[in-house]
Amino acid sequence: MKPVDVAAAMVDTGRHKLGLSIGNLFVRGALAGSTLGAATSLAFTGALQTGVPLVGALIFPVGLCIIILLGLDLVTGSFGLLPVPIIENEGDARTMLTNWAAVFLGNLVGSMLYGGLLAIALTNFGATAPTGVAAQIIAVAQAKTTGYEALGFAGMVTVFVKAILCNWMVCLAIVVAMTSASTVGKIAAAWMPMLIFFGQGFEHSVVNMFVIPTGMLLGAKVTVAEWWLWNQIPVTLGNLFGGAVFTGLALYITHRPRPGSAPVPF
Repeated sequence: MKPVDVAAAMVDTGRHKLGLSIGNLFVRGALAGSTLGAATSLAFTGALQTGVPLVGALIFPVGLCIIILLGLDLVTGSFGLLPVPIIENEGDARTMLTNWAAVFLGNLVGSMLYGGLLAIALTNFGATAPTGVAAQIIAVAQAKTTGYEALGFAGMVTVFVKAILCNWMVCLAIVVAMTSASTVGKIAAAWMPMLIFFGQGFEHSVVNMFVIPTGMLLGAKVTVAEWWLWNQIPVTLGNLFGGAVFTGLALYITHRPRPGSAPVPF
């Protein structure tokens, strides 16, 4: 598929998502959140078993590939796609915000549900102390919250910038997957940007919906206020900016079909 066709596909996909019901969006969001949580715990497992963090980054993209192939919804992906049809006057801001809210809530519920079940599995329903992956989740949850808090304003800037960089890559993965009509092609295309994001420790709001509350369940010394103030809110805002501006808007501006113009060669 040529870049100009990808731009058209972005508009069509965004338009379709804007037309979905709140209930449908919530279910798709919950399934996507739990799937991404499973991919994250698998990535932690791979990194711990091998002692090579990059192994975790190589494994993690399985989550987004499943989400793309099944047509599920991440609010981070919607940040990049939904503004595009709005620019084309094929939707309104109120519908877009409602859509984002429904998917965000679904992502949160699905991520926390998987996290709660995983916490039971890792600790034998609380009978054993957290070790291995459970201990890793605790450490990451604290680094993502109180770790930034300890840095003050510098920590807030850092987490926001990491969130921009993250969703730049996540939305790029979703759009790049549109270049192929085959299952294998979509997987290969989406894999590359996701490897870039996870391998460098950038901040993804839906991943953190799993990691931080699960860490808290397992014993991480993090309060709900610290979770939301020092991570969830700034990361969500950074993801919104990165996905909407650096991927959705940028690709639309440069590749959108123009009336009377010839197709752009690949």
